[in-house]
Parts: sequence; C-alpha cells; structure tokens
Amino acid sequence: MKLKHMLWLAAILIIPANVWAYGEGVGSGSGTGMCKKVGFSEFSPINNAEVSPQSAFSFYASESTFPKSIKVTIKGQSVPVTVVEKQNGYKVTGKLPDGLRGAFAKINIEARGIAQCEVTDGWLVKVTQ
Repeated sequence: MKLKHMLWLAAILIIPANVWAYGEGVGSGSGTGMCKKVGFSEFSPINNAEVSPQSAFSFYASESTFPKSIKVTIKGQSVPVTVVEKQNGYKVTGKLPDGLRGAFAKINIEARGIAQCEVTDGWLVKVTQ
C-alpha cells in the first residue's frame, strides 16, 4: 500500500516539472520565451516618415524567422514582398499599395519562428498626396 502511494506522489511531482521545463511563452505569439528570438529591425522609411504614394519599404527579419511565413499588410490589404536571405537574417522589401494618398498607414508585419509562435510588429508612415 505504501509503495502505491509513493508512486502516485512521485508521478504528481515529476509531471509538472516536465511541463514547466519548456518555459513560458512557447506558442503564445507575444514575443516572449522562444518567440523573442524572432525580431524585426532597420525599418525603412523610418517610423512616422512622410513618403510618396507607392513608395518602397524594407526591413530585416532575424535568422530564426521562417522566411515563407513573413506576411505584410497595410490597412487590411495583403502586400506582396520579396524576401532575400542575408548574412544574419532576411531582408524584406515591398511597395505601398496603390490608392494610399494623404493618410497615415501602418505597415504590419507578421511572421513565425522556430517554435511556430507568431510574432507581430510594424511601423507607421504618412503617405502624401
């Protein structure tokens, strides 16, 4: 009888330790835990810059990003992008969609990384007339 109780106690103590060993944030999409290795940088044009309609934009995605998972949207519209592998990641380029004039537009980025967690980012530009 004592052996049965000791086995149950051991199982109760071992299982939670294994679950917690994976860390927080895995698959959370919040950019924490393993997801924080996925990052975006070198946004061009810079945040809040004034740009002409159909201007080009670019940014870098870290090497832990799955390049085929990178998606860019502007005002809910999917924007085609070119992803080129670079030394420490990927350079992503695209153009603002036709029809954006005289308004602010947020360039929204979405991508997945090693742990299949979704990471989002973006920046704002002001499109001139």
